Amino acid sequence: MTIDRRTWLGGAAAMTAGLGAVPAAGAARRRKPGDRVNVAVIGAGGMGAANMANLTSQNIVAMCDVDLAHVAKAVADPKRAALKAAYDKADKYDDYRQMLDKRRDLDAVVIAAPDHHHAVAAKWAMQRGLHVYVQKPLTYTVREGRVLAELARANPKLVTQMGNQGHSGDDGRRAVEIVRGGAIGRVREVQVWTNRPIWPQGVARPEAVATPASLNWDAWRGPAPVEWGYNPMYAHFNWRGWAPFGTGALGDMGAHLVDFPVWALEPGLPTRIETRHSVWGNPKDPGDGSYPLATVTYFDFAHAKGGPIRLTWYDGGLMPPTPPGMPAGARMDPGGGVLYIGDRGMLMHETYGEKPVLIGDGVAERAAAIPPSLPRIQGGMTGHEMNWIRAIRGEEAISSPFATAVPLTETMLLGVVALKAGQPIDYDGAAGQVTNVPDANRYLDREYRKGWEL
Repeated sequence: MTIDRRTWLGGAAAMTAGLGAVPAAGAARRRKPGDRVNVAVIGAGGMGAANMANLTSQNIVAMCDVDLAHVAKAVADPKRAALKAAYDKADKYDDYRQMLDKRRDLDAVVIAAPDHHHAVAAKWAMQRGLHVYVQKPLTYTVREGRVLAELARANPKLVTQMGNQGHSGDDGRRAVEIVRGGAIGRVREVQVWTNRPIWPQGVARPEAVATPASLNWDAWRGPAPVEWGYNPMYAHFNWRGWAPFGTGALGDMGAHLVDFPVWALEPGLPTRIETRHSVWGNPKDPGDGSYPLATVTYFDFAHAKGGPIRLTWYDGGLMPPTPPGMPAGARMDPGGGVLYIGDRGMLMHETYGEKPVLIGDGVAERAAAIPPSLPRIQGGMTGHEMNWIRAIRGEEAISSPFATAVPLTETMLLGVVALKAGQPIDYDGAAGQVTNVPDANRYLDREYRKGWEL
């Protein structure tokens, strides 16, 4: 049967049993329509700066970053003058534990630190009654996602959003409507690809070098239990490729690409996952190095709503073959895309759901007859952050809440589990357990450095 949200959350409760009760959150601060929301950011440079640049209409009252020199570079562009002015006025911290404990005026927090911080920072913020916007991937492990899902379920007044902005885009929503409406018929196969990684992977771990004076390396490592010294191969961008800190190309881009077929086809959680890959950076100990440069991952969904589906993921620049019947002038974007293969035609779109292409006789006519059924988000993809604000103020429904984001993230991360397991895994989504390779269950969770526990 299809694993619905109630069954899935039951599995979350089973998985968290014995790990300690999830504490109740503080009372969420409510805002009225038109109010300005008091926002803080964790990870203020990089993607955090891109998020916060869309929130300068709000009160940016505090910021946490382990390297203010890096943040200064992120806001040096004159186009970000409003964000620089807001940052200049905001209270500054280099440890979000201190910020969350000291600031009692916060309504909401944007979390854009590296992957290994996401769940810890989100849980601590939610326990203080704060609405959270968390960059993708939502969590570093499967267990972390289920803990956050349970916390969100128990505290429905908290407004949660994952930073997969394509979920708010008009094109992506139309693609979902077309697939659901049957324009390409019954879909049994989906091909997904990305040009990531665009950072080092499949390489040996470098020697530690002197830490820049502006960087709090201890806080940057945070929950990661490895005693690695600083190297610019990790911070501030390349961490995605290193096993203790990131989740590789699948974790980075799956939240955008896998999102749409999971949304359109309602497949539930995958039941069997297998990954083929190039060489790990440290073949003797994958957890102590970088991810492989390229992977192909097969996800089988035995309980999909319309019958079994196979989704194949390609990264490292690998791509599926060009489908027959491609319209003149159309091409498969080497940067990334999704191809749905139905028994009456095909649909292809780019990474964020953009530029849908219909392939096959009669598909365009059938698609044109399908009426809109999903709400459109004000501002589309560029309105994803303000959608969160409007939802906090009760003005608009949230686009990508944890109830949606957690099962999607779990699906992606199961690909990472299969990669680490080194063999196909069978997965019981209701129980949250790998059933055929018991040792692989350790990859559903992780260890935490003292003081940074989930």
